[in-house]
Amino acid sequence: MSTSRRSFIRKIAAGALGASVVPQVLSAEDHAAQLLRSPQRRVSPNERIRLAAIGMGIQGFSNLRAALAHPEAELVAVSDLYDGRLERSREIYGKDLITTRDYRELLQRDDIDAVIISVPDHWHDHISIEAMKAGKAVYCEKPMVHHLEEGHAVIDTQRETGQVFQVGSQRVSSIIYAKAKELYEQGFIGKLVLAEAWTDRQSALGAWQYSIPTDASPKTIDWDTFLGDAPKRPFDETRFFRWRNYTDYGTGMAGDLYVHLFSGLHLMLSSQGPERIYTSGGLRYWKDGRDVPDLQLGIYDYPETDSHPAFNLQLRCNFVDGKGGGSMTRLIGSEGVIEIGWNNVKLIRNPMSENPGYGGWDSFGTFDAEEQQEYREWYENKYPDPKPTMRAPEVQEFVAPEGYSDHRDHFANFFDAMKNDTPVVEDGAFGLRAAGPSLAANISYFENKPVDWDPEGMKVLS
Repeated sequence: MSTSRRSFIRKIAAGALGASVVPQVLSAEDHAAQLLRSPQRRVSPNERIRLAAIGMGIQGFSNLRAALAHPEAELVAVSDLYDGRLERSREIYGKDLITTRDYRELLQRDDIDAVIISVPDHWHDHISIEAMKAGKAVYCEKPMVHHLEEGHAVIDTQRETGQVFQVGSQRVSSIIYAKAKELYEQGFIGKLVLAEAWTDRQSALGAWQYSIPTDASPKTIDWDTFLGDAPKRPFDETRFFRWRNYTDYGTGMAGDLYVHLFSGLHLMLSSQGPERIYTSGGLRYWKDGRDVPDLQLGIYDYPETDSHPAFNLQLRCNFVDGKGGGSMTRLIGSEGVIEIGWNNVKLIRNPMSENPGYGGWDSFGTFDAEEQQEYREWYENKYPDPKPTMRAPEVQEFVAPEGYSDHRDHFANFFDAMKNDTPVVEDGAFGLRAAGPSLAANISYFENKPVDWDPEGMKVLS
């Protein structure tokens, strides 16, 4: 990838909208999502960025693949609590790779510029705060925190230390969501009235039934460190490798999947979040000892702001959907719909007349013949525009280039913030405004009550 193509804050080229259904390929030019600047440059623009990875589970390896796709990044060391993952890291990244169970050893090293934190949720705030205080830039997986009350401490540390801090919800760096944002802001769907978003899965792995190695034992795993501030209990390899299933360490469907949906929506609408949250659901299929639901449904009330009218959001996650799974976000307006899929954006224009209708199932048909004729003349005189007729909607589809990765773009933005003092797209405040409604959704679910949320102050009001 050339230097010019590694421009780190992306936008998409404007495309003429018409009735064609032929997909247009989104370009990977600069798009802007301006937030707060980091006040401190961590590395010179000409230096390589030396990384350490803390947590080498599924997302740890995935994050490294995305990060190391950039030629300015190099891996120095990794940390994990399971010996097998440390050995696997050496197999992939070389026998000279520095490995340790103790992440604190990495924070003490002068040859590490940034850390990628891909650990269970209950460790996110602890390691993020320690790392920033140790002078490291931080890329922390979503959700930013395990509990709502932890979020402001992370934000305060980011502000006090001046370190670059990026939350790992890569949709906010996506040219796909940037295109959807452009279409919305240009008014193509009229007034927003409803948003829908869902992520469904139909597999054991999708439901977090991850593989457990045969050598899992207190000898190969640092169980006590894993527990951290969670309740103490005897060694349990299932809890260690399938931690997302337990509220002691994870945040369930809301923290893993709702966060992506909220972050993408908030980017598109320049929104701070909902003000009222109600969530329901249950454990319908995966009754394997987990204490989080495998079906979660939510309704969220968004207040009117300068960037969007008041609207409602419907969210859904389901681990047995019968179709093989899928994800979608839809913005439904008075003039049409924007649909955001995995690698495409579809604009469906279907304007609705504001004139009242008559005929068909309307009470017009119950009038006597003379009144129908008088009403028809009155109506056509008052509303001289042509009567609405059935027609096909106008459809325009935009698709990302083959092989496009918003994950790589998200790291590109992170590295650019370190080198050039540019804004990250998902700082602590943005991260908490996505994590907050997600964690509040869990409060609503477990306590069976609506929750009032302050999107500006980022706190629960009730």
